[in-house]
Parts: sequence; structure tokens; C-alpha cells
Amino acid sequence: MCGIVGYCGEKGAREVLLAGLRRLEYRGYDSAGVTISAKGRLITYKKEGKVAGLEAVLPPDFDGPAGIGHTRWATHGSPTDINAHPHHDSTGRLALVHNGIVENHAALRQFLEEQGRTFRSETDTEVLVEYISYVQQREQAALPDALRLALGHIVGAYGIVMVSSDQPGELVVAKLGSPLVLGVGDGEMLVASDAGPIVDYTRKLVYLADGEIAVLSSGSYSVFEWASNTAVIKAEQEVDLSLAAIEKGGYPHFMLKEIMQQAESISDAMRGRVDTASGKVTLGGINDWLDRLLDADRMYLTACGTSWHAALIAANYMEELAEIPTRVEYASELRYRRAIIDGNSVVVAFSQSGETADTLAALQKASGLGALTLGIVNTVGSSIARITDCGIFIHAGPEIGVASTKAFTAQVMVSLQMAMLLAQHRGKSPEVIAAIMADLTRLPELVSDTLSASEGILEVAGAYADSSNFLFLGRGYQFPVALEGALKLKEISYIHAEGYPAAEMKHGPIALIDENMPVVVVAPRGRTYDKILSNMQEIKARHGRIIAVVTELDSEIEKLADHVIEVPTVHPLLMPLLTVIPLQLLAYHIAVLRGCLVDQPRNLAKSVTVE
Repeated sequence: MCGIVGYCGEKGAREVLLAGLRRLEYRGYDSAGVTISAKGRLITYKKEGKVAGLEAVLPPDFDGPAGIGHTRWATHGSPTDINAHPHHDSTGRLALVHNGIVENHAALRQFLEEQGRTFRSETDTEVLVEYISYVQQREQAALPDALRLALGHIVGAYGIVMVSSDQPGELVVAKLGSPLVLGVGDGEMLVASDAGPIVDYTRKLVYLADGEIAVLSSGSYSVFEWASNTAVIKAEQEVDLSLAAIEKGGYPHFMLKEIMQQAESISDAMRGRVDTASGKVTLGGINDWLDRLLDADRMYLTACGTSWHAALIAANYMEELAEIPTRVEYASELRYRRAIIDGNSVVVAFSQSGETADTLAALQKASGLGALTLGIVNTVGSSIARITDCGIFIHAGPEIGVASTKAFTAQVMVSLQMAMLLAQHRGKSPEVIAAIMADLTRLPELVSDTLSASEGILEVAGAYADSSNFLFLGRGYQFPVALEGALKLKEISYIHAEGYPAAEMKHGPIALIDENMPVVVVAPRGRTYDKILSNMQEIKARHGRIIAVVTELDSEIEKLADHVIEVPTVHPLLMPLLTVIPLQLLAYHIAVLRGCLVDQPRNLAKSVTVE
């Protein structure tokens, strides 16, 4: 989603803001802008397109002690120069950047127009800054007080950073439902929508909570709760994030780097948690809540996008190993529908960013109904990590590419560990768990072996880069993998792709199959192997072109498939961690061959922090 960066301090703001905006490009955006406070004036430049285009129009002397910057992903109003952030009030004294949505912007706009205020853009953000300006003028208040009073009439979600020509060395910040983090430097303060733009300058971070306002000046800050107007003492956290982790490291794209990191990220997700010698699993983040987890009548897993596919696999683990009834729900549906959730329920949220708006809302609903809430997230200090009763970090490391890859496999790995732990405490599936443990020791090596097939997958990609449609099929644990493969291809190559359970092909999709239809079949050996062979024969009978992901040395499928991609043999419950990798690489190579923006696909954002 949109990105925010702000700076006030002893050095000029220009380079800090531009470097921060470049760090935020991965979030997805269509325009960018900056405002500098200097010599009693606010000077703003903003431009549709990339940060490089904005940088090109900045004059050499554009600098000052404080400023704000923004990368915008359009919601209200098309992506144009005038709709880009920052936005000014009509007096020119205030400038504001904003992540989120002001739901009552239309009523506020009408009210302000009746007061003689004028607007230049189509955005809800301009309405926001104009309303704050109106309140400040009416109350003759300092900006923090005016912001506090105005927010009482704002409906929606926001992460706000403001600068005023009246206080040229200060920034004023507010948060509700959209992430903001402060950076405490030596004689300087930073604020951003995530830690990426900050770690170049300081590792000392302060995470704002919903309903908090902060006032920043050179090297100092104060925080208060806006509804009660009471001061809040915040804990400062030292972040362990290296610059190398958020650089490409010699790879042409972040996505390829992150695909290739999966042997390491899966190992990190297991480290200190899985003792293969004793056969025990330890998850400290949920240890204090084990009784409620074990006594639960039902479990809901909720997520969006790629995380939802990980949750589908997790539900299979939970029912097969721990024998706990488990349901998977899109968070955007669960938050609104009537669900049977009570004090005997557990609601588990999957999210890479920990900031997904629908998932947060579903958790808040579940908590209100008395359920135990549990987060499986990647980002320490994120909203989901803070509001859930307990949770497990997946330790995948920073994921910059918009299309999630290593976070997916880390989520699957962590959910398997949770299912194994609950099964052990319930006395379930001991033989299966022992067999999984035996293969876990060699899993990182098997992931590395699978990644080594990248060049061969590039050749397959070359044969199908011009295709308009793809079908992805799988059974059992491989059905969510098929869904994930289809999503990856759609996200970054803009090819229409659908994932289906293989048996459902005959219930509609088979009508699409002809000699122009590539069909990716995820077909490792397992309990439904013979069934999926039959599905492949039906595809060949209709001249479909088959790309098969199989376990090594599969001569049966070699007779049917046009292309075969082999993965090593491993326990069936671990197999999704291998079979998804060729699909990630296939999508990546096709997108590169088509000349697509792999790390920043059109219309997409890394984390969806508004509905």
C-alpha cells in the first residue's frame, strides 16, 4: 500500500526523503511527492509515475530541516500529478501525507465547501488536511490540538504525517489502522510506514499504537492518546535488520532473491523450535495458551491472498495431525458474515506484513466474540502481532517483492510445527509425526536441490511466455499449491490463470482445454497419484499442453507430459514446500520474458492496509 516517510533534524531532509521513497517502492505505487519546510514556506513537488521521475524535477536547492514524502497507490481519484501526495490546505500553511481511507470524506467536503473552502484534487486526503486546517483556524489551536479535535470527526483509517510552515522544524503524526513507526536518531527524528526507510539512519524504533498522536522535533518526540489527550510513554526497540537484507544482493529482482532464499528461510522458521533428535516441537509464542488451544471446539484460519493459500495447507495439517475441526475463511468475508465464534473458538490470522486491513478487522471481531486470537506473521511490531493474544513469528526476513514467496513457505512450515505440537499434546498421529521429523533434517538441502532447477524452468517459460491463459491443477495438499501457482502467474505476468482441484476439471474447466491451453499439473506421488494420472490423460485427449511437477524418476508422467519438472521425494506433508518452488520460478521467468515489472506489478501493493 502507499508509503510514508518523514524527517526532521540537523541535516537536510531532501536526501533522507528520496532515499526513503526508494526504499518504499516495493509497496506498490503510481505517483510520488515530497514537501520541504524551509524559510517559513512549504515547497512541494509531486509527480505521477516513479520516484526517479520525481527526483528528476527537483531543483538542486530544494532542501530544508523538515519534510514529508509519499508513494501513492490510487484509491480516491486517478493517478495524476494533482492527486499525488502531499496535499496542502487552501492557506498553504499545512501539508499532509496519508495512508488509509476517510470514509466520510464526501460529507466533509460538502461541509467545507459551504464554509468557502476550495479543492483542487479528487482525493479524500485533501479533504482531511482541509478539515484539520478549518478546525485549527476555528479554534485558534496549535497543530497537535487541531489534529486531535479534527480526528474526532474522521471516520476511517489513517496514518498521517503533517508539516506546518508555522512550526518548520516539527512533524505531527497520527495513527489509526495504518502502520507508522518512529525512528529516534542523534539530533534527528524519522517516521515511516515501515522500518525500511529508517534503518539507514537509526536502529532505535518506536511503534505507534492506534489512537496515538506524536509530535517530532530534532532528536526528541512526545506521544499522547488523542481521545483522552493524555501522555503515553513508549518503549523504544532496537531493530535487528541489516541493510543487506533489504538490498537485492546481486540478483536482478527482489523476487528472485527471495525465492532463492527459501532453504535459509525455512531453516530459520524451524530454528530453536524443532528438535529432530527428541522428536519434540517447542513454540514459545503459544506455550502459555496451550490449554485453550487444546480445548478448542473449532479453529478458524483467516487470511488474504497468498497467506490464504498457506492457511488452506495449514487446515489440512491441523485436521490430519491434531484432529481439530478447522475452517479456512477469507478475512474479507469473515469480518462481515455471521460466524459461530465464541470462547471455545481459536481464530488464527496469517499475514506476512501483519497489517492487512481485512485480517485485522476479522481478528477484532473474533476477539470481541471471546475467541482466542493467534497471529502467524513475519513482521515484528506489526499490528496483528500486537493485538493477538499469542502468536508465532515466521522469521522469513524482509520480503520486498510484492508477490510473496519465502513468506508463503515459512507460513506453511510454522503451521506444520503448530499442528505437530498440538498433535503431540493430544496424543495424535505419533507415527506420522516421527516420519515427518525424519525428513525435516534434510528439508533445507532438498529445497536447495529444487531451486537448482531454475535454468531448466526458464526453458519451459520460454515456450509459454506468450500464452493468454493457464490452468493449474492439484489434489489434496497440492490443490492450494495449484492456487498459489496460478496467483503468482497472474500477479506478475498479467496472464489469466486459474487453480482448481484436479477432479473439478470435469465440472467446467475442461471446456477450455485445447492445443493452446498450457495446463500445469502438480503431481507428486501420493495417495491420489493414480487419479491425477487419469486427469492428465483427459487433458492429452483434448490436446492440452501439460507442464507436470513430479517427484523424481516418474516414468509414467513423462509419457504424458510435454514438460516435466522434478522435485525430490519427501514426506507428503512436506511436499508443498518443494512443489511450490517450480511454480514460483515459472511465474518469475515468464514475467521477465514478458518485460513485466516483477517486483512492482501494476495495480498491486505489498500490504493491503485499507479495504
